[in-house]
Amino acid sequence: MARLIFWIIVLAIVGRLLWRFMYAIFEGAGMLKEPHERTAVKLVRDPVCGTYVVPASALTTGSGVGIKYFCSEKCRQQWGRK
Repeated sequence: MARLIFWIIVLAIVGRLLWRFMYAIFEGAGMLKEPHERTAVKLVRDPVCGTYVVPASALTTGSGVGIKYFCSEKCRQQWGRK
């Protein structure tokens, strides 16, 4: 009886390890992501150096339609000199 319980426990542990291993492989391959988890962020281009930046974290100048996005203070200052 003790042997049976031992093998049930061993099989449960091995099964759980295999399940977690396979889950990690599928998750790493991107097969388990829901469509709502895949969000794209529109990037904007710095007019001075051409670097693409995320608008939420970029430095800006201007307003409305004429807003410009910059990757650094150096690029923003160079744009202001033009």
